[in-house]
Amino acid sequence: MKLKKGDTVKILLGKDKNRKGKIQKIHTSKNKILVEGLNIYKKHVKPKGEGQKGGIVEISRPILVSKVALICPACTKPTRVGYIIAKNKKKQRICKKCKGLIDG
Repeated sequence: MKLKKGDTVKILLGKDKNRKGKIQKIHTSKNKILVEGLNIYKKHVKPKGEGQKGGIVEISRPILVSKVALICPACTKPTRVGYIIAKNKKKQRICKKCKGLIDG
Protein backbone atom coordinates (compact mmCIF):
# COMPACT_ATOMS: atom_id res chain seq x y z
CA MET A 1 0.00 0.00 0.00
CA LYS A 2 1.38 3.39 -0.98
CA LEU A 3 -0.27 5.33 1.86
CA LYS A 4 1.08 5.51 5.40
CA LYS A 5 -0.23 6.57 8.80
CA GLY A 6 -0.07 10.36 9.18
CA ASP A 7 -0.43 11.16 5.46
CA THR A 8 -2.96 13.82 4.45
CA VAL A 9 -5.53 12.56 1.97
CA LYS A 10 -8.43 14.01 -0.02
CA ILE A 11 -11.70 12.07 -0.31
CA LEU A 12 -12.68 11.59 -3.98
CA LEU A 13 -16.09 9.88 -3.65
CA GLY A 14 -18.96 9.67 -1.19
CA LYS A 15 -20.66 12.03 1.22
CA ASP A 16 -17.34 13.59 2.33
CA LYS A 17 -16.16 14.35 -1.22
CA ASN A 18 -13.42 17.04 -1.50
CA ARG A 19 -12.71 17.02 2.26
CA LYS A 20 -9.21 16.49 3.63
CA GLY A 21 -7.96 14.61 6.67
CA LYS A 22 -5.08 12.65 8.19
CA ILE A 23 -4.85 8.87 8.19
CA GLN A 24 -5.26 7.41 11.67
CA LYS A 25 -5.15 3.69 10.96
CA ILE A 26 -4.53 1.38 7.99
CA HIS A 27 -6.22 -1.99 7.41
CA THR A 28 -3.98 -3.57 4.75
CA SER A 29 -5.88 -6.86 4.51
CA LYS A 30 -9.18 -5.07 3.80
CA ASN A 31 -7.52 -2.33 1.67
CA LYS A 32 -9.15 0.37 3.83
CA ILE A 33 -7.99 3.37 5.85
CA LEU A 34 -9.47 5.27 8.78
CA VAL A 35 -9.41 9.04 8.22
CA GLU A 36 -9.63 11.36 11.23
CA GLY A 37 -12.97 13.17 11.43
CA LEU A 38 -14.34 11.89 8.11
CA ASN A 39 -16.81 9.17 7.07
CA ILE A 40 -18.69 9.56 10.37
CA TYR A 41 -21.84 7.52 11.01
CA LYS A 42 -24.24 7.44 13.94
CA LYS A 43 -24.75 4.26 15.96
CA HIS A 44 -27.54 3.61 18.45
CA VAL A 45 -26.13 2.10 21.65
CA LYS A 46 -28.10 0.36 24.38
CA PRO A 47 -27.14 0.93 28.01
CA LYS A 48 -24.97 -1.89 29.36
CA GLY A 49 -25.49 -2.06 33.09
CA GLU A 50 -27.25 0.15 35.58
CA GLY A 51 -24.88 3.12 35.72
CA GLN A 52 -24.33 3.53 31.99
CA LYS A 53 -26.35 5.54 29.52
CA GLY A 54 -27.52 4.58 26.06
CA GLY A 55 -27.82 6.97 23.18
CA ILE A 56 -26.57 7.88 19.76
CA VAL A 57 -22.78 7.72 19.29
CA GLU A 58 -20.84 9.05 16.30
CA ILE A 59 -18.13 6.72 15.00
CA SER A 60 -15.68 6.92 12.09
CA ARG A 61 -15.77 4.07 9.61
CA PRO A 62 -12.91 2.95 7.35
CA ILE A 63 -12.96 4.04 3.70
CA LEU A 64 -11.53 2.24 0.67
CA VAL A 65 -8.06 3.31 -0.47
CA SER A 66 -9.33 3.68 -4.05
CA LYS A 67 -11.64 6.51 -2.92
CA VAL A 68 -8.84 8.76 -1.62
CA ALA A 69 -5.88 10.62 -3.13
CA LEU A 70 -2.69 11.55 -1.31
CA ILE A 71 -2.01 15.28 -0.86
CA CYS A 72 1.62 16.09 -1.73
CA PRO A 73 3.26 18.10 1.08
CA ALA A 74 5.40 20.03 -1.43
CA CYS A 75 2.87 21.12 -4.07
CA THR A 76 -0.31 20.64 -1.93
CA LYS A 77 -2.17 18.92 -4.80
CA PRO A 78 -3.82 15.49 -4.88
CA THR A 79 -1.41 13.13 -6.59
CA ARG A 80 -0.43 9.57 -7.27
CA VAL A 81 2.59 8.04 -5.55
CA GLY A 82 5.70 6.83 -7.33
CA TYR A 83 8.90 5.28 -6.06
CA ILE A 84 12.57 6.05 -6.59
CA ILE A 85 15.62 4.15 -5.33
CA ALA A 86 18.07 6.52 -3.63
CA LYS A 87 21.85 6.18 -3.59
CA ASN A 88 21.72 4.60 -0.14
CA LYS A 89 19.60 1.74 -1.62
CA LYS A 90 16.44 3.00 0.12
CA LYS A 91 13.09 3.10 -1.61
CA GLN A 92 11.48 6.54 -1.28
CA ARG A 93 8.03 7.80 -2.24
CA ILE A 94 7.76 10.67 -4.72
CA CYS A 95 4.95 12.86 -6.03
CA LYS A 96 4.07 12.10 -9.65
CA LYS A 97 3.21 15.77 -10.35
CA CYS A 98 6.11 17.76 -8.88
CA LYS A 99 8.66 14.89 -8.44
CA GLY A 100 9.17 15.98 -4.80
CA LEU A 101 9.91 13.55 -1.99
CA ILE A 102 7.05 12.53 0.30
CA ASP A 103 8.15 12.19 3.92
CA GLY A 104 7.18 9.19 5.96
